[in-house]
Amino acid sequence: MASFLYRLGRFAFRRRWSVTAAWLAVLAAALLGALTLSGPTQESFSIPGTPAQKAVDLLDERFPQASADGATARVVFAAPDGKTLSDPAYRQAIDTAVADLKQAPQVASVNDPFTSGAVNPAGTIGFAQASFQVPSDDLTDDARDALTTVVDQARASGLTVEVGGDALEPPANMGVGEVIGVIVAAVVLLITFGSLVAAGLPLLTAILGIGIGIGAITMLSGFVDLSSKTPILALMLGLAVAIDYALFIVSRYRHELAAGHEPYEAVGRAVGTAGSAVVFAGLTVIIALAALTVVGIPFLAQMGLAAAFTVAVAVVIALTLLPALLGFAGRRILGKRFRDPEASGATSFGTRWARVVTRRPVAALLIAVVGLGVVAIPTLDLHLGMPDDSTAASDTTQRKAYDLLSAGFGKGFNGPLIVAVDAPAGTAQTAADQVAGQIRGLDNVDTVTEPVLNQAGDTAILTVIPASGPSDTATEDLVRAIRQQDGAVPGAAIAVTGLTAINIDISAKLGAALIPYLAVVVGLAFILLMLVFRSLLVPIKATLGFLLSVAATFGSVVAVFQWGWLADALGVDQVGPIISFLPVVLIGIVFGLAMDYQVFLVTRMREEYVHGTPPREAVVAGFGHGARVVTAAAIIMISVFSGFILAPDAVIKSVGFALGIAVLFDALIVRMTIVPAVMTLLGKSAWWLPRWLDKLLPDVDVEGEKLRHQLDDVPDSSRTAEHASA
Repeated sequence: MASFLYRLGRFAFRRRWSVTAAWLAVLAAALLGALTLSGPTQESFSIPGTPAQKAVDLLDERFPQASADGATARVVFAAPDGKTLSDPAYRQAIDTAVADLKQAPQVASVNDPFTSGAVNPAGTIGFAQASFQVPSDDLTDDARDALTTVVDQARASGLTVEVGGDALEPPANMGVGEVIGVIVAAVVLLITFGSLVAAGLPLLTAILGIGIGIGAITMLSGFVDLSSKTPILALMLGLAVAIDYALFIVSRYRHELAAGHEPYEAVGRAVGTAGSAVVFAGLTVIIALAALTVVGIPFLAQMGLAAAFTVAVAVVIALTLLPALLGFAGRRILGKRFRDPEASGATSFGTRWARVVTRRPVAALLIAVVGLGVVAIPTLDLHLGMPDDSTAASDTTQRKAYDLLSAGFGKGFNGPLIVAVDAPAGTAQTAADQVAGQIRGLDNVDTVTEPVLNQAGDTAILTVIPASGPSDTATEDLVRAIRQQDGAVPGAAIAVTGLTAINIDISAKLGAALIPYLAVVVGLAFILLMLVFRSLLVPIKATLGFLLSVAATFGSVVAVFQWGWLADALGVDQVGPIISFLPVVLIGIVFGLAMDYQVFLVTRMREEYVHGTPPREAVVAGFGHGARVVTAAAIIMISVFSGFILAPDAVIKSVGFALGIAVLFDALIVRMTIVPAVMTLLGKSAWWLPRWLDKLLPDVDVEGEKLRHQLDDVPDSSRTAEHASA
């Protein structure tokens, strides 16, 4: 591996014009495809095969006019203080709005607040429920514009008018967060390298890689249905790892230059050594992301594969385009005042810290483990859910509509449950009446509407209004209780759907997917790490450290987004359940990133050990070599992820916070404290591997030992002459 990458780096250096031109052509093709072939992204989440989805499929077949999977718009009207909706002027405005909504494009049905009982007892708040013929993702601009026009005209009468539901669901946007992350990354790189050229190259390659990755994903949206969160996750992760991978190779290149090698030779050595770590770190991230396909959830599989693609692009760019750009930079990448701490023999902070930890490994280990354990305690109260209007930003019309309905009717009106009763033709009315009576007898039920039958008389629909809110545990209990009534009426089957039931089923499916997904990711990564480090204990230690950092991350997320700690400081408008897919996504991404730092840091320790350094000194020396760059990489990644906390979307905000705090825990506590402490305690046994397994595993030479022997046998002058002749 190291020898191949050594030759690849020298090839890219020698053919730098061709390599750079090829990558610019790929970028142009990706951006052109994104501009000409892209399609709309999806805002909704669905999982085929869940009970709620089966109910939707049944209603689509038996009750197409109900538009069970269609978009909805709850147009909420509120009268001014001291007035009521029944005042002639306001009633006329509402009647006009309802009539206009019925004529709007793609609208299937609209209920009149005054005839359907959708006005609160005080007469101050009411709503018109508009159901559309198609899901939110398929609504046309004309349909959305017509809805907006109706709302604006009703507001002109003096009414407060807000819109809930998913018909006006805004597309997830990419704000200034990522820009701030890039700026912070630039500052960290400049401080780390002390050179504008050295700081600029990782940013340049990262931006180019992100352009290619996001361009390709956007182009793909014209051919397949993609979640709106897919390109954002790819951007978030791709940007972070791309900067990190380039940072490691540039740092090694500067070290090789300082050691006296010519630029052509220094590039080869840098790509052959640091590049090997980049390959295996990238493979670990890719495995963790691609494994999202095994959980059987389509939108998660899309997100994982798209993010894995951007990571793969980042790896290839780091191994090819970056050496080419280093060829253009030459020795200018050192800057005017460069002094390599490794070559000069200066004692770095990383070396001093490693000596402190290795002198008191037990104390350091206990402090770090207990500290993370305390932070992880809130994880015991983790409650999962899906986003709804209650999680929208406080200044959005969806959130205002939610608050108005809660004030006028109670929280349950924001999460109605749709109960489908399937019975033999001609018996649906009787069966539905019996089901309605049974549901009215359940706890937490506010209202059960009269049954509505289809033309065939074999399917009826009931709307159940819970007394609790959509995200409350009591509502989940009610959904389960209603489903337990299935079979209580002879000959009739009961199914529950609606946005609340769908979200409950998605949360349950995602929760059940955690264990098998974790097993697949950990299993594959364990094999990869065993291959890299030729050890059994190092992969085990790496995995246990990852689990500790993930537990602490979940604890922090619960404390902020569920309990509300520091919510105001972080701009969190509404606390509540944690987004259901966050644990699965977080486990995949954090495991990959954790193994990134494990590979970069421990590879240098193994490199020292393989070269003959005693175990404890190898830990200190390896840590001293890698700590500065790993710390800079972690700060950059934290900055990139934390920038997304500024996003208005609550989902993106929570994902950005979770990833940022996860890197903080894993890179700066687990890898910087627990790793050297455990490696010291293990000593030589850290690198133990059964002989039969050692013979079975291929030797990938990640630490570059074979490459080093090959290069030591041939002087630099010969390779420089070879370069000149080429």
